[in-house]
Amino acid sequence: QVQVVESGGGSAQAGGSLRLSCTAAGLTLDAYTMGWFRQAPGKEREEVSCISRAGSSTYYADSVKGRFTISRDNAKNTLYLQMNSLKPEDTAMYYCAATPYDVCSGSFSPRRQIYFAYWGQGTQVTVSS
Repeated sequence: QVQVVESGGGSAQAGGSLRLSCTAAGLTLDAYTMGWFRQAPGKEREEVSCISRAGSSTYYADSVKGRFTISRDNAKNTLYLQMNSLKPEDTAMYYCAATPYDVCSGSFSPRRQIYFAYWGQGTQVTVSS
């Protein structure tokens, strides 16, 4: 049974930093493209970042480009999202997800969320001004 678990969320002041982590029992992460998504109250879920299996390709939403960094340690079977210069608009539930498809190397499409088969329960990030 696959279990994806996010950790590292919490509260931060604007301008602060948080690092999210994601592990997946039952999955060998180096066989999966990984992504971070977020959903704020009243808004649709959006893709924040993704990283290819070997880490050679990454994607960042324009809203986080230059502030967030996605990385993976396949030896530790762990995915990370380093979030710096946090803004109140970063407040959301953050989700980690995995897909066996190489979606991160191609052009972005909001519909590619449908290819992510395994999702965690999310970790809340709250940024105050």
